[in-house]
Amino acid sequence: MSTSNGPEDARVSARYWIETARPLEAAAATMAGEQSTGTFVRVAGETDALRERFAARVDSLIPLGETSVPSLPGAWHPRGNNGSWRTAEVTLSWPLHNFGVSLPNLLATVAGNLWELNAFSGMRLLDLTIPADFLRAYPGPQFGVPGTRELSGVHGRPLIGTIIKPSVGLSPAETAARVADLVAAGVDFIKDDELQADGPHCPFEARLGAVMQVLRTHAERTGQRVLYAVNITGEIDQMLRRHERVVAEGGNCVMVSLHSVGFAGLTALRAQCQVPIHGHRNGWGLLGRSPAIGVSFPAWQKLWRLAGIDHVHVNGLDNKFCESNDSVIASARECLTPMFSPPSPGCQIMPVFSSGQTACQVPGTWHALGSVDLIHACGGGIIGHPGGAPAGVRSLRQAWEAAVAGLSLSDYAREHRELAEALEHFGR
Repeated sequence: MSTSNGPEDARVSARYWIETARPLEAAAATMAGEQSTGTFVRVAGETDALRERFAARVDSLIPLGETSVPSLPGAWHPRGNNGSWRTAEVTLSWPLHNFGVSLPNLLATVAGNLWELNAFSGMRLLDLTIPADFLRAYPGPQFGVPGTRELSGVHGRPLIGTIIKPSVGLSPAETAARVADLVAAGVDFIKDDELQADGPHCPFEARLGAVMQVLRTHAERTGQRVLYAVNITGEIDQMLRRHERVVAEGGNCVMVSLHSVGFAGLTALRAQCQVPIHGHRNGWGLLGRSPAIGVSFPAWQKLWRLAGIDHVHVNGLDNKFCESNDSVIASARECLTPMFSPPSPGCQIMPVFSSGQTACQVPGTWHALGSVDLIHACGGGIIGHPGGAPAGVRSLRQAWEAAVAGLSLSDYAREHRELAEALEHFGR
């Protein structure tokens, strides 16, 4: 993979929310200096010519107001400060030739030490603009939305998916039995839980072999190729070997825990991968939950999309986690928004709606997103349906039929029993 320097005029820009007790212009300059040519004092060799060519630039500074309490501990403030912490949005940019076409080094530049600087009592990376030069080294998603639809044979509606539960504790044979029930119910997509990878009670190869036998039999009988995102998370060599086993068994999807494998692990897998990569964002709350620190999903997903994921979780409406509905929809829209112009093939990735999803959330999802390009992954919403998993799958399909047609669920449910039962059971 090449990491040669980009053109002299190519730049990466990053937009931040900041909170500081210092004058905003001085705080922005501190950010730019820390992440390019400067340190706390000007040093020998830091010439004007060097700064002109390599220093980060403050492109925009928009004051937002003041707050009376600092958001984070350990920040500097002047003696006697009685409520003058200022907030703003700052946009910095860097010449690409500072770090070359490299995602790990891009991250070190736009994040790096910034969150530790005592000049700030809050900082959050809101968005990134990345030059198309990165496509030389990072081809991005191999399948994305169109490839996922082609493999699954599902068009014109969301893929209805689910997760193997219990998350852990099932043997390979018990896992395969659960999968047999789910494919008989009519699901389009099944994934391992992120907690199930290669534990001694359910080893990867034994689980894969047992599940793939079920899926092959189902495909021969029905013609339906259910996507199975088998969890291959591990060290790089382990993931590559597991991927080879998946392909040899006729598998059609792999799953990785993104924060566990990192950019190096994902890009190594993407370079050899022959099936879609289902990106699980477990651990995201550590980076995204606080409004005062961390990274927003619009910025975060761009990095992983370039590295090669084809699907990624975005939570779901009225989910069991802390994320708001507006944030969920904004995250899903970002997955479907091209990063470059003109768009590269497969650049749109499948947002995966999950976490406490049932037929009840379908109208809100459709009206807010305006697209059926998604995987609607429902565990309890399918398995917990009072009529069983087949009725759960039908209730979700019926809900999407109604929503896209502009019909209310209650009206549509009058002639669709499974939907009516879902509304009665989950609507409580």
